[in-house]
Amino acid sequence: PQLPHGHLPLPSFWKVVEDTLQQSGAQLRAFCQAFDTVTPSPGTQQPLTPAEERKVLSLVSKHGPDKLYQVTSNISGSRDLDLTLLRGQIVALLQSADTKGNTGRWLVDAGGPRGFVPAAKLRPY
Repeated sequence: PQLPHGHLPLPSFWKVVEDTLQQSGAQLRAFCQAFDTVTPSPGTQQPLTPAEERKVLSLVSKHGPDKLYQVTSNISGSRDLDLTLLRGQIVALLQSADTKGNTGRWLVDAGGPRGFVPAAKLRPY
């Protein structure tokens, strides 16, 4: 079988091979990065307990499914009106800013208690 760049002098042929491999490697790295950002690492989506499930259903009926967020890591509230939540808990967004207009802290309903949490520790559910 004739190779597609077989007519080239050997150094040029190896340059073509090397360029092709580098390009494929770059595409593979880009794909891997994209894949890592799209798929959450295993274990982030824990199955909900029946109590959590009831709470989620009540949050959906009160606020709608597009307002639900999942806590991505444990949050320990340090200020007044801050909530302490565990990773995996579901909350409903009430306001995407605190009383001073800070958009880094969101007001959420945790299925009973309401308070502020860092926006960076929430992701759409």
